[in-house]
This record gives sequence, structure tokens and C-alpha cells, in this order.
Amino acid sequence: MMRWSIEVLKVCVSCLSLCVCVISAFSQSLDGDFTFSLPAGRRECFFQTMKKDASLEIEYQVLDGASLDVDFYFQSPSGHVIANDYRKSDGVHAVETEEGDYMFCFDNTFSAVSEKVIFFELILDNMGDGEESEDWKAYVQGADLLDMKLEDIMDAINSVKSRLGKSLQIQALLRAFEARDRNLQESNYDRVNLWSCTNLVVMVIVSGVQVYLLRSLFDDKRKTRT
Repeated sequence: MMRWSIEVLKVCVSCLSLCVCVISAFSQSLDGDFTFSLPAGRRECFFQTMKKDASLEIEYQVLDGASLDVDFYFQSPSGHVIANDYRKSDGVHAVETEEGDYMFCFDNTFSAVSEKVIFFELILDNMGDGEESEDWKAYVQGADLLDMKLEDIMDAINSVKSRLGKSLQIQALLRAFEARDRNLQESNYDRVNLWSCTNLVVMVIVSGVQVYLLRSLFDDKRKTRT
């Protein structure tokens, strides 16, 4: 009876450890996406702290603003220029990192009147959370009683987490594409309406001038003597 109670306790501890690991696996996420407005004649810089031998990927898009372009600057902690894009509407840059703060800037100083709406996404990998995820093994005892391997379960969980993260990234990019296309369509709609009204006014003026000229050709300007 005592042996059976100990085995049940071990199974409960194993299940509890697995649940804690599952919760931590799905709650920790270092990726992020941001949307901000960059006024005309301004430059905005952001910093991301990275560990050595990790990977950093940044993707940006200009969602709204004249010409849909912006200057982009990407610099490593040692001062090395990783990327320097000139008046682009989107871009993707990835780098194997060193320890320190990475700086990336969006520059709209070339524009005097147009404000830009910019979306960018950061994807961080190998940030050292793998060592923490292995700590659960020190607390699991009696796993052989479950007739299954917790490592296989954790591999499946990590695979699901990775695919969910990719799905979130793709959804964020699709939302950014949709926002940019919508803003472009609204801008084209306003532009078409403006030029349509302008053409209509010009046509009315031209028609009036033509009518006046035609009538003037048939007017009898000779004076009748009585």
C-alpha cells in the first residue's frame, strides 16, 4: 500500500512538472511587432538587447504616407553598419548577433510635409530560454511509470509553439499588407475623385466658351438704318 502511494505521488509530481513546463513554453515570447507614426523631417531609433550567438530578424513596411518610402539604418553594438536602405517601402534583414544593444533607425528627414506610418516586426531566436526549459528534468522522477517519454511530449509542445509563433508572424505581416493596400486604395480614391471633379469643371467651362463663340459667329453686328 505504501509503495503504491509513493508511485502515485511520483506520477502526480511528473504531471505537475509537465503542466508547468507547458504553461511556461506558451507564455514566453520575445518576438514583437509595432506600428508607429513618423512625422515629416524626423528620425526615430530603437534598441534591442541581444545575447551572443543568437539571431535577430527585422522586417519593416511603410503602411501610409506619400510615396510609401523611408530610410532605414541598422547597426551592431560594435558600430558595424549591417544595413542602410535608402527610400524603400519594405525590407527584411537578419543577423547572427553578438552581445550588446543593436540599433535600428527609421529616417523621414528627406520629407518636408509627409508623415509616414511604419510597421516593423522583430523575430528573436536562441535567446537562452532553452537552458531554462531543461530545468524541468531535474524535478521529474518516476517518469517510466507513465509508459511514455516526457522528452517526446516536450518536443511536440515546442514544435507546436514554434508553428504557432510562425502563424502569428504571418498574420501580423498579412495585417500590415492589408493596411498598406487599404491606405493606398483610399489615397487613389481621393485622387481620382479630385481629378474627376477638376475635369468636370474644365469640361463645363470649355462647353460654355464654345457655346459663346458659336453664338458670336452668328450674331449680326451690322447696324440697320431707318
